[in-house]
Amino acid sequence: MSTHQPPMPQAGAAAPDWQAAPGGSYSGYTSPIPVVRTHLGHAVASEWTKIRSVRSTMWTLGVFVVLVVGIGLLVGAVVGNSGSDLSGDENPLALGFFGLLLGSISIITLGVLTTASEYGTGMIRTTMTACPSRGRVLAAKAIVFFLVAFVVTLAASSFVAMAQMSLLDGTGARNPTGAEWLKGTVGVSFYIALLGLLSLLIGSMIRHSAGAITLMIGAVLAPLVIALFMFSSSLDKVRESLFEYSIPNQMSVFYSNSLTHSGPSGWDPLWIIVGVTAAAFVGAVVLLEKRDV
Repeated sequence: MSTHQPPMPQAGAAAPDWQAAPGGSYSGYTSPIPVVRTHLGHAVASEWTKIRSVRSTMWTLGVFVVLVVGIGLLVGAVVGNSGSDLSGDENPLALGFFGLLLGSISIITLGVLTTASEYGTGMIRTTMTACPSRGRVLAAKAIVFFLVAFVVTLAASSFVAMAQMSLLDGTGARNPTGAEWLKGTVGVSFYIALLGLLSLLIGSMIRHSAGAITLMIGAVLAPLVIALFMFSSSLDKVRESLFEYSIPNQMSVFYSNSLTHSGPSGWDPLWIIVGVTAAAFVGAVVLLEKRDV
């Protein structure tokens, strides 16, 4: 049985395209895709694509807007139609507090899901492969989430504030000052966005969606609930501190309607949460660099 032997190349024959000619050198494959040095902007663009592509973003932000606008307009309509005189010194913008407090749970949930959900699906491996700089990935997530949360909160709170002032027309409610408008819209929006950013960082550290959401909701509600059941006089100082530094009370400070006569005032709650969030960011980066994904 004979075997077919391929013909030997003749001397001087041209070499195939994939083979270097005798005495020549092979330059290698050159990709038509331009190679560029990646930077934070690329990571931000990637995270923006992710956050606007998943359904959880639309659901959580949709529920947030419904709670803030729905409860805010309902409270404004009830107070406006009650016939009560609102000529006192209270800030009329404080009627939007209840909707923002409940809506903050939606922002907390979205913040946790922005990071922790990638660990649940395994997407975090793809993310870190595409961008090996882990600190850059976390910074990009933080930037994108904070801007989204702040813009949505500012739009919802501003709309509710203007609508409530219209509903309260004729009740004797005073017009808020410029400083009260700033704190009741921009200030509280910064606070809620930072609260959501803190949730994002906690989700990165815990890497478990349900656990991080439970922890953050507990941090929002537990201090106030615990303080309400401290009846012993020996715990007066502890109860007062829990009241003063609970998140609901700090949010109410933006409307000059604190639950206590001491503790944070003015813009203090914003500086407090900035410090806590900065410390959490450092801790999240350290853990992210040390642990496997």
